[in-house]
Amino acid sequence: MNPPPRVSICIPNYNGIDLIDACIASVRNQDCAVPLEIIVHDDASTDGSAEHIRTQHPDVHLIESSINVGFCIANNRMATATQGQYLLLLNNDATLLPDALTVFLAEAARLVRPAILTLPQYDAETGTLLDIGSRLDPFLNPVPNRDPMRNDVGTVHGACLWIDKVLWDKLGGFPEWFGSIGEDLYLCCRARLAGYPVRALGISGYRHRVGASFGGGKAREGKLSTTFRRRSLTERNKTFVMVMTYPWPYMQLMLPIHMALLLTEGVLLSILKGRSVFLTQIYLPVFGAIYRHRKLLAVGRHAIMQTSRPAGADFFSVFDWLPHKLRMLLRHGLPRLT
Repeated sequence: MNPPPRVSICIPNYNGIDLIDACIASVRNQDCAVPLEIIVHDDASTDGSAEHIRTQHPDVHLIESSINVGFCIANNRMATATQGQYLLLLNNDATLLPDALTVFLAEAARLVRPAILTLPQYDAETGTLLDIGSRLDPFLNPVPNRDPMRNDVGTVHGACLWIDKVLWDKLGGFPEWFGSIGEDLYLCCRARLAGYPVRALGISGYRHRVGASFGGGKAREGKLSTTFRRRSLTERNKTFVMVMTYPWPYMQLMLPIHMALLLTEGVLLSILKGRSVFLTQIYLPVFGAIYRHRKLLAVGRHAIMQTSRPAGADFFSVFDWLPHKLRMLLRHGLPRLT
């Protein structure tokens, strides 16, 4: 009889038939001998992914969805089906370095309490170090950390996110009404408010084809490239996280400033690009979303604050106070959206 898995690898897949084999192979090629299970949630792919996984990887636990439900629901379904002590959420466009699980297990054993962990993220095409987790700016934009000695961070990417199963259950997983984007920021902010570490380890790592599974999200030829859909979801869900997790005095101050800056950014982009679609498709929908989801936001905030420690300096210790969008504007100019 096989021993129960110690680590459960959860891989969401949508139309990733060209990516999934390399991702699964990187898990199989780990240099540790602990029992593992691999779970893949296929999100109603139309490229034959599900049949490919079923025939080429028969030992993988495949969850097939009849409709496209998004990243949050996919991961929540997989987490519910796991048996391991630890979960590793791994994008289908990511591949682990051979010692990744060994590093995760060693850090988990060293810590005296559950935690959220990640490893250095490298660009799959160039091998360039992208980040070692991220700090945050006042508006909850991730600021890439590249210092291997700075381990405590504000957020880690859901592309490679390690979490104790007991902590996942305690935090309630991802908010399913987010759909996709920003769920990792939510989980990390909530964990830190509850007193649990969010750490990025400076060794080993994973390679990531950033944007391959969702589109956009990286600089190309010196210009930041993204999509209207990604940008819209980013601005909306980042605002949701601010409403639910910012300590009350700071939220009263920062939320009005944040919303005013979003409106200003939308107007300026529309004028400079000569297209009102920037304002109407990205920024104005945030205001409507806040109103439509006001009850969910209020309930979510109440639940989070009920289980949080008094927040202050600890919460903001991983913040950089220079707005990251300003830094990116100076470095790359206006974003290229498709």
